[in-house]
Amino acid sequence: MVFRFGESDARWIDLEHPTADEVREVADELGFGGRIVEELLSPTPFPRVLHEEETLLLVLHFPAERTVQEVDFVVGKHFVLTVRYEVVAPIHELRKMLETNALTHFREPVAVEALLELLFNHLFMNIRDYATSAGKRLERIERDMFTDKEGVTIQAISEISRVFLHLEAAVANHEAPLELFLHELEEHAFFNDAFTTRVNRILAEHAQTLHLIEALRAVATEIRETNAGLLNARQNEIMKVLTIMAFVTFPLSLIASILGMNTDYLPIVGLPHDFWIIMGIMFSFTICFFIFFRIKHWI
Repeated sequence: MVFRFGESDARWIDLEHPTADEVREVADELGFGGRIVEELLSPTPFPRVLHEEETLLLVLHFPAERTVQEVDFVVGKHFVLTVRYEVVAPIHELRKMLETNALTHFREPVAVEALLELLFNHLFMNIRDYATSAGKRLERIERDMFTDKEGVTIQAISEISRVFLHLEAAVANHEAPLELFLHELEEHAFFNDAFTTRVNRILAEHAQTLHLIEALRAVATEIRETNAGLLNARQNEIMKVLTIMAFVTFPLSLIASILGMNTDYLPIVGLPHDFWIIMGIMFSFTICFFIFFRIKHWI
């Protein structure tokens, strides 16, 4: 699918699921070829920057829910070409927005550098929205954590931490190739001097996205540690109660075992009300143990 926006001196062409013929046709139209065309014909597993004559290629991979999506940017002095091998939501939304604006408003020309900045803004904004959505799940987990659901929240925290880990790795991988790409555009004067301001804004968008993910991941780590602490405290409390019960019942079991021995003589046994005497002794031991535990602040 081919989408076109703008005029011949400043245009954006977007290729979604392109065939080899579509890629070569657009490349001939825009006046580039060689290795850049070869890169566009199939997905590239790693970030890439390639400069040939007056055309610059940037390959980045943007995280989405449960996947990573490749977007190839080819930039010339009068065009921006994006190539993607699946539906990338922020680019699709930008296309719809530009189409709507073109139909409902006076169609003013948009400079190539402005189109490039719009693309990066929408892509990084989509990552921040995704990270913020995962962050809201952390708020729900934090509430559940203090309602005796520490065991249930362990898996949820682990899943969100994994999301932030993948987001951080993907966005961090953008830093070096994105800076090189923008530096090449500046150094070879693809656009006017005002492009430096746009470069700073694009890099700021990337930095803001990365800092947000790092902050949310730090929150997830703190919540996981707090949850582990609460779970350990709860388990320790259970173990303390079980230990106290065992310590209390052991001497009672010992007394019952001694008085149940098959011998010729047993104290107390055979006296009037011997059963109640033995029960009284056991009850007295129990009371003494509980008083001792209270004095030691163990219960």
